Amino acid sequence: MPTNPPKPIRVWITPPGPNSWKVIFLLEELKLNYEIISFRFDDVKKPPFININPNGRVPAIEDPNTDLTLWESGAIFQYIIEKYDADKRLTYDTSNERHLCNQWLHFQMSGQGPYYGQAGWFQHLHKEKIPSAVERYTNEIRRVLDVLENVLAAKSADQQWLVGNKMTFADMSFVPWNFRLSEVLVQSWDEVWEGKPHVRAWHERMIELPSWKRSMETRARLMDEQGLQWNGVPKGIDTFNEYEAKIAAGENTSQ
Repeated sequence: MPTNPPKPIRVWITPPGPNSWKVIFLLEELKLNYEIISFRFDDVKKPPFININPNGRVPAIEDPNTDLTLWESGAIFQYIIEKYDADKRLTYDTSNERHLCNQWLHFQMSGQGPYYGQAGWFQHLHKEKIPSAVERYTNEIRRVLDVLENVLAAKSADQQWLVGNKMTFADMSFVPWNFRLSEVLVQSWDEVWEGKPHVRAWHERMIELPSWKRSMETRARLMDEQGLQWNGVPKGIDTFNEYEAKIAAGENTSQ
């Protein structure tokens, strides 16, 4: 069984963004002891969070069992796996496979996350429509999906995972951003996965996991508690630019 920390790992998040749920998904799948500190986006650049992460981005964790404070979701992933996945359920004992898992985690952080995020920004949140920017980042999403499709399609039927023949933390890291593709691309679920049957099957196996469903139930509750729309903007505010302007002016954005 995984090593379960006696004291809960504190996870600092703002509910809307995908990266926080990457970490929650992993903690849930390993059934680890943790607690969420949920706060508003308005406060990411203020104490106490700016004292936890000077970059002012979620997620961040504090592990009282090791006295470690850590930010950047990829670094948190690697830490949790190394420290608490003692039975190697989501990784491997062998050196090559561990490095391959890290390779895919780095691709998720450098390729998937930034490009999907920019596509979402220019599609939904930027104050003016820039068709060339939307096209560029939409094309990058398709390129990332093509990479994944080609790799998974080349594997045998019993090895439909990125590394070896089981789900690892590498596979899991892609779920939160892929889960939002219908919103980002403004397409139906079927349109999102057109020509990508292996990626779709891989993704849909993971979102059926109880750990993912529990994570999304928690997200829905926390979003509702903060009065947030699906895109993270508070109800009653039309655009993210308006939201940022209200934050800068020190106005209360809560409902």
